[in-house]
Amino acid sequence: MLLRATAEISFNSIVITDKQHNIVYANPAFCRMTGYSLDELRGQNPRILQGPLTDPQVIEKLRHGLEDRGFFSGSTINYRKNGKPYLLEWTITEISDDADEPRFFLSVQKDITQLDAEQTTGNLFAKAIDAAYDGIFITDAEGLIEFANQGFEIITGYTPAEVIGHTPSILKSGKHDEAFYERLWRYLHEGLPFRAMVINRHKDGREIHCQQTITAVKRANGTISHYVSIIKDMTDRVFDELKLREQASHDAMTGLLNRRGGELELEVSLIQCEETSSTYCIVMADIDNFKAVNDTYGHPRGDEIIKAVADILIENTRKSDKCIRWGGEEFIVLLPFCDMDRATRIAENIRTDLAAMTFEEIGGVTLSLGVTDYTSDDTPKTILERVDHLLYQSKRTGKNRVSSEQIA
Repeated sequence: MLLRATAEISFNSIVITDKQHNIVYANPAFCRMTGYSLDELRGQNPRILQGPLTDPQVIEKLRHGLEDRGFFSGSTINYRKNGKPYLLEWTITEISDDADEPRFFLSVQKDITQLDAEQTTGNLFAKAIDAAYDGIFITDAEGLIEFANQGFEIITGYTPAEVIGHTPSILKSGKHDEAFYERLWRYLHEGLPFRAMVINRHKDGREIHCQQTITAVKRANGTISHYVSIIKDMTDRVFDELKLREQASHDAMTGLLNRRGGELELEVSLIQCEETSSTYCIVMADIDNFKAVNDTYGHPRGDEIIKAVADILIENTRKSDKCIRWGGEEFIVLLPFCDMDRATRIAENIRTDLAAMTFEEIGGVTLSLGVTDYTSDDTPKTILERVDHLLYQSKRTGKNRVSSEQIA
């Protein structure tokens, strides 16, 4: 009774046949595997499970094994009741009576279809990963590299042997700030894929621009076991795009960003503000009475003034600030990590620097300016409308002045 109870709860499939090889018992696991009930199986020969893909050589080996040694072990394809094939691994052992004559045959079986598929697929994936042109490397949960493919060596110059056991910081270029890496680890710790353009450093010291994706691999219990990184070398494309972008996004006369480039910068800046909750201000400036200057003194004189304003904007701003020629005589300055007091001082300095200049034939020229700051619900449209309103408030109230408004 104990042996039967054990067979009933066994994970493996168990079937017992008599000496004529007719089934006398099959446990629940065997019935689930084959799709037959015990009543349907009892009295049948296991040949009912064979079909076109069943290997006859394996069946012949089975017959000789039982005749010669009373034992068999092997694998082949059998068929379920519904006709679907499955890959079977099984052993058969002879059970003899007191006269040492075969009385029963005990067979323990296992459906290895999925395991075989996983192993076959796993081998295929391993070969495909290693042959991939993109760089692929895998780290453990602590960030130590356990695997790197040939593509990784082609892109970075490092052989797998040189990086295994190290962290990916071996590729660090120093071009990304702490906020970048904080965002990266926040995504990964939350189990989210991280995608970004990353500037890495090649083994020979040059910078390589990579489109990189990092994905967490989780165990069955939800904890992270590994991270898989895929890097695509975009260096040539990046430099080509930078040249085209420089031409497409910058004003030919002043070298400042043009309106198209400025719109993109503003959109990106507002997204960064939302992510970092940082201060951010925008200044809009317009040359007073510029149409009259052009009409009276000609466009070459007008161009001199525009260039002078561009120079003043650059002189009064940081490298991280963005100066834009927004229209004919209209300019915008984007000031990240800048509060209203500082932004208003910058606007005043721009105004006074231009007002202090004297242009041949024309004399003095002035600017009207508006200044506002970013709020959490701002869009490019709303912040531009607000700063434009402040600019024209300066125009209406006498020109050559700065109007500012802090939004609580």
